[in-house]
Amino acid sequence: MKTQFIVHPDEISKERIDELKACKINCLGIHPVGGKNAYKTLEDLVALLKTESFRSLLDYAKDSAVVIEYELHSMGYLMPKTLYNLHPEYFRVDKDGVRNPDYNFCISNGEAMEIVCENAVTLAQNLYNSSDNYYFWVDDGHDVFCHCDKCKSISPSDQALIITNAVQRALRKFNPNAKCAYLAYMCTITPPTIQKEKGVFLEYAPFEKYTAKGENAPTLIEQEQAMLTPLLEYFGKENAKVLEYWYDNSLYSSWKKPPKKFTLNEKQMQNDIDFYKQKGFSYVSTFGCYLGKDYENLYGKPDLTPFTNATKE
Repeated sequence: MKTQFIVHPDEISKERIDELKACKINCLGIHPVGGKNAYKTLEDLVALLKTESFRSLLDYAKDSAVVIEYELHSMGYLMPKTLYNLHPEYFRVDKDGVRNPDYNFCISNGEAMEIVCENAVTLAQNLYNSSDNYYFWVDDGHDVFCHCDKCKSISPSDQALIITNAVQRALRKFNPNAKCAYLAYMCTITPPTIQKEKGVFLEYAPFEKYTAKGENAPTLIEQEQAMLTPLLEYFGKENAKVLEYWYDNSLYSSWKKPPKKFTLNEKQMQNDIDFYKQKGFSYVSTFGCYLGKDYENLYGKPDLTPFTNATKE
């Protein structure tokens, strides 16, 4: 089974790469901090990727046979908010009928889509040592899509796939082997209804499994798991990937530093992985953020071997 461990850029070190190699974890995922300011952290990553020191780390990973992939909430970056004053029509209308540049963009605006696709190709060219898998996710939030007259009848999942399809077509011109992920996450967890582009694959991220609270929490989790079967029926199992949170200490620390001491729920992880294997997934990943040097200085090194052992065939 292909495996990936995802960290923030500042948590990458030779020691972490050595650990991934020793644990036979195939891929290092690089994830700038999400949330409303994800476009700023992506800007910071792009600048960091131009530095010799960071590139040397990624070269070290490549030489260690550790694949690099970039997991990015990217729409706020691909549709620059600086264009809003000149071209407000590029941006989404929110649920209150107000056009603003807070999240994503208006997918019905052809010029806006062209800009996003052009910038996606440029971004792909800047992702140093990247694999052929691209993760140009929509913005991070529950209600991030356009509600204008042309878009309001298009579901969040279909809006997300329209964007992913367009980006995939653009990336294929730059890289014939490009494959682009559709992130099934929060409001896009329901399968789309439109046809996907060749090379678009499923990335399933069961976020509510960890954040749902109150009386509806078990129902939400059951509903989300029930949606996995139709998602696989729609996208197919080829290249399908699970994006999990077993080691995500940023989640368990409520996205605040200093990080809390992390305790892995090993039984849940094993049960989840067995379930995903039964469903036919061959690629399983986990966030592993907030487990960097600052964490190690406080609590010692986290143990990644349970993840390796759980994914063994």
